Amino acid sequence: MRIVSNPKIRLRVIVILILFSAGRFISICSADEQVGTGIVLADDQGKIVYGQNREKPFIPASILKLLTSLAAIEILGQDYHFTTLYSFDQASKNLYIKGLGDPLFVSEVIETLCREIVLKTGPTQIHHILLDSTYFSGHIRIPGNGSSLNPYDASVGALCANFNTLAFKWQSKEGRFISDEPQTPLLPVFHDDIQKTGLKQGRIVLSQQQSLLYPGLLIKHGLEKHHISITGSVLQGTLDIQKQGVHTFVSPFDLKAVVQKLLKFSNNFMANQLLLTIGAVTYGPPATLEKGIKAIQIFSEQQLNLPLLTLSEGSGLSRKTLISPDQMLKVLMGFMPFYAVLNNKGNDFFKTGTLTDVRTRAGYILGQDNRLYPYVIMMNGKTIDYTFIRKSLLNRVSQITTQ
Repeated sequence: MRIVSNPKIRLRVIVILILFSAGRFISICSADEQVGTGIVLADDQGKIVYGQNREKPFIPASILKLLTSLAAIEILGQDYHFTTLYSFDQASKNLYIKGLGDPLFVSEVIETLCREIVLKTGPTQIHHILLDSTYFSGHIRIPGNGSSLNPYDASVGALCANFNTLAFKWQSKEGRFISDEPQTPLLPVFHDDIQKTGLKQGRIVLSQQQSLLYPGLLIKHGLEKHHISITGSVLQGTLDIQKQGVHTFVSPFDLKAVVQKLLKFSNNFMANQLLLTIGAVTYGPPATLEKGIKAIQIFSEQQLNLPLLTLSEGSGLSRKTLISPDQMLKVLMGFMPFYAVLNNKGNDFFKTGTLTDVRTRAGYILGQDNRLYPYVIMMNGKTIDYTFIRKSLLNRVSQITTQ
């Protein structure tokens, strides 16, 4: 709601703020706005301080990532590290790499993996690099994902590099595109795709086929830096994990660090990688959306007392996912030990969500009594500015914690 220029609206805001501060607050929104707005504010024991449309289901957008993150922490453990398997076959000279869903299989991690491969297997020459992505089903389509070049539309997979995206920029001095990340080479095979965008700088999403081979191309580049000759190609293959000589590479990031990065950048790819991994760990590979959703739904019912959650995926991209403010409050109560991983502005620790005609915010207000006050704001409809609502909640917490 916009409250800048109209004197009548400004007067209404002042009156409401006074009533709210005095503890006689009835409604933050007008009658029309109430229909599409859900709000809840509670103390750290879950006692409701204020609520509006608490039980009404809303589209959560990216605040759903709080539930996905909490389920991952509780099911996998906050000290969980993703792993990647590899094996060098002396007879064929082929190198096998098997992905297990690592959402942070980024250039720096790939470089560390290459060093480990050289140290542990000691090849001087490699024929083919064979990539095994069978830990995830090959037919996963995330509801809400489009076909744009935007990073939020990146596809998922068991073995993916750099979130299945490429960052680039035009270097005028050399008259060519280069990587916009110093740790990542811009491989010649992608130059034509970048030129087709018409952009001079940006980040694009790899196609499904490109994403299957990209990790291997980066591994090939990394091994060649260690003077390993690659005589063959990067191909899809299958690693027999029962054979001897299979090594386990452990990601340097624990799950808590993964969640912090996921929430900081609101990364849809990472959220759904977690959901899929949860499903595979709980019900066995290959990972599918159905397994991941089921695992989170059962966790929500058993650990958070949240039956009948309507979920489509784990990031909040889908408009078919619905959750009420009261249900989100239960998520926040469970997530409370990890509140410090959230972005914060002053004493407000929060996660936001945005889709067309959808604005949501969920988090914790740290009171002057050093207690956390979880809150949820969910707005679905044309009135999507929650600035005044947020300020009102902050004011309410200030009032009750200084009495």
